[in-house]
Amino acid sequence: MILIVLGFILLGVATFVFNANNINAKFSGPLKIVGIVLIGIGVLNTCLKQIDAGQVGVKSMFGKIEDDILLSGLNFINPLVDVKTIDTKTQNYTMSGIHDEGQKAGDDAIRVLTADGLEVTIDLTVLYRVVPSEAPRLLKETGLDYNDKIVRPLTRTKIRDNAVYYDAVALYSSKRDTFQLRIFNSIEKDFKSRGLILEQLLVRNITLPASVKASIESKINAEQDAQKMQFVLQKEKQEAERKRVEAQGIADYQRIISTGLSDKQLQYESIKANLELAKSANAKIIVLGKGNNPMIIDGK
Repeated sequence: MILIVLGFILLGVATFVFNANNINAKFSGPLKIVGIVLIGIGVLNTCLKQIDAGQVGVKSMFGKIEDDILLSGLNFINPLVDVKTIDTKTQNYTMSGIHDEGQKAGDDAIRVLTADGLEVTIDLTVLYRVVPSEAPRLLKETGLDYNDKIVRPLTRTKIRDNAVYYDAVALYSSKRDTFQLRIFNSIEKDFKSRGLILEQLLVRNITLPASVKASIESKINAEQDAQKMQFVLQKEKQEAERKRVEAQGIADYQRIISTGLSDKQLQYESIKANLELAKSANAKIIVLGKGNNPMIIDGK
C-alpha cells in the first residue's frame, strides 16, 4: 500500500508541478514511469498474500469479515482486502503455580474447594486448536485474543464447578483420572461451540493443604511400619518352623539309633574301626576287648 501511495505522489508531482510550471520538464517523463512502476509493484504486492503452513487467512473488507478462508500457500486477493492470519496448529495454555512457567507471570494455579471443604491447588495445561473452517466466525465473535476470552476463563470455571464432587484425598489419588475426564467432557462441548477443538487436558499437579498432606504421610508411614512388622513376624514363624523340623529330625534319628543297633552290630562296627586303625602307618595302641576284659596292644 505504501508503494501505491508513493507512486501516485510521483505521478502527481510529474503531472501538475513539472508540466504546469515548465520547470525541469525533461524529468516529467521518467518520473511518471517511476510512479507507474511503483503503483504496479504496490498493486501486485497487495494482490498476493502468502499463508504459512499451519495457518489460515481470514479476509476483511471495510470491517466486514468474509466467510471463506485462505489456505496455506500463495493466494491472489483483492488489494483492498485486509487479511488476518490465524494459527490452526496445536496450541497449549498452561496455568501453573511456578513462576513464569505458564502464560501468566507469577502464581497462576487454580484454587478450588473440594466436597469436604478443603482448598486444593491445581496446575493444568490445555491442548487445543482452531477449526480452520470456523476461523472467520471465531474472529468475528471473539477476536484474536481467544486465549484470554475463551480458553482461560472457561477452563478455570469448569474446574471449580467439577472439583466440588470429590474429596481432597480422592482427588489427589484414586479419583484423579476420573476428575480429569469429567473436566474434559465438560469443556469439550463449549470449546466446539466456539470454533475450538479440545485435544487434551493435563492435570499436571494437585497440591493438598499442609495438614492433609501431613496426615497422608503419617498414614503411609504407619502402613509401612505395619507391613514391616508383618514381614518380621513371618520370618520368625518360618525360623521357628525350621527349628521344630530340625528338632524332630534329631529326635527321629536318636529313636532309630536306639532301637535299631544291637550289641553284635556295635561289636562288628568296633572291629571294623580297629582294623582301619591297625592299617594306619602312625604309631598306635590298639585296644581289644571281649566283654568287659580289654586287651591293649602296643604297636611299638
